[in-house]
Amino acid sequence: MNDVPAPTLTRETMEPYWLPFTANRKFKADPRLFVAAEGMYYTTADGRRILDGMAGLWCVNAGHGQRKIVDAIKAQAERMDYVSSFGMSHPLAFEHARQIAAIAPGDLDHVFFANSGSEAVDTSLKIARAYHRARGDAGRTRLIGRAKGYHGMGFGGLSVAGMARHRKDFGPLLPDVDHLSHTHHPEKNAFSRGRPAWGAHLADELEDLCQIHDPSTIAAVIVEPVTGSGGVLPPPVGYLERLRRICDRHGILLIFDEVITGFGRLGTAFGAELLGVQPDIVTCAKGMTNAAVPMGGVLVSRKVWDGFQQGPESAIELFHGYTYSGHPLACAAGLATLEVHRDLDLYARTRREAQVFEDAAHALRDQPFVVDIRNIGLLCAIELAPRADDAGARGLAVNRHCFDAGVLIRNAADTLVMSPPLIIGDGEIARIFDTIRDALARLS
Repeated sequence: MNDVPAPTLTRETMEPYWLPFTANRKFKADPRLFVAAEGMYYTTADGRRILDGMAGLWCVNAGHGQRKIVDAIKAQAERMDYVSSFGMSHPLAFEHARQIAAIAPGDLDHVFFANSGSEAVDTSLKIARAYHRARGDAGRTRLIGRAKGYHGMGFGGLSVAGMARHRKDFGPLLPDVDHLSHTHHPEKNAFSRGRPAWGAHLADELEDLCQIHDPSTIAAVIVEPVTGSGGVLPPPVGYLERLRRICDRHGILLIFDEVITGFGRLGTAFGAELLGVQPDIVTCAKGMTNAAVPMGGVLVSRKVWDGFQQGPESAIELFHGYTYSGHPLACAAGLATLEVHRDLDLYARTRREAQVFEDAAHALRDQPFVVDIRNIGLLCAIELAPRADDAGARGLAVNRHCFDAGVLIRNAADTLVMSPPLIIGDGEIARIFDTIRDALARLS
């Protein structure tokens, strides 16, 4: 892959592209460009191989360039490039939904296709409100998210999310939204391996919100079963179980945003399976097509589905959809992705490597400036003490050192995040954390 020629880009030819979540002027002065990817590695424009410690952006779970997925996309593009899902469809959409429902936990047996995690989240919130209305309970409109939660960048997702910097430029957001506190309390649960033992009682804040707002006004609670972009926060033991019980007590729907944890990241098809809690609605995206074609989805329980089957058979149950819902290329990619997962026994492999990953991460506990390490499945965050005068500088310095050393990680301010392809092996795990160790030793 090192013989891939660098593209002929200049500052002028790059100018029209407005990159997301990027300091565009700084990036275009010194761009980080990739031209190829295969397996665990990217290739840069100058021919360097970079070990992908982030699975792209939490999403290339089966590794880059999987041949079955590539071939399935090509074959479908040649057969039929597009058909609408408004009053028509194609066979692969039904088969894809059937196979997803088959691996989903419990009775999450109907799938609504979207095109991203953001669309999936906004769809799930609309479904939650519409479900109550369809059952004659239109007063249930309030949505409850959680601090540090990330639910994409649509207005609904931003409204229920709990990351202030993401929200501040776009207000006012949706009304009738409230938030639970996060579960990140390092004084109680720092350096936990997997789920922390302390913190289940924090779920009881939902009861407090019910008392403030009246539970009959609350449509749904949405949480990531493992907080991702907010810092990789596994749920305390018993926390999600308490949320489930409170929601059941008051007739509130529980939504799990599994955009990151879906399709094997925790060693099961969905995080709900590993964590032993059954939500009413699940959102997914990212690993759904191995990121080869954009796609998202919303899985609903039989209770939610049945709630919409009230009117005449000719009535549209949900006035909602997207031009590219169930896109033929995305469905082809999704079905091939599921086949690759089975071929590689990817979820069992993830569970095996997760222990090696955990041990390598926590071996950095005594390194300079490390104040917490959190992990579950093949997700990990290493939190650094910030500089008093320059928060985020240490995280960025480690990120840059790792990239220069041939390893791609992510930093959110001073928190380092790793979420590698699930095909990772022991040697690649060691390289990631050895590179971080070297970077930490150079910090000031």
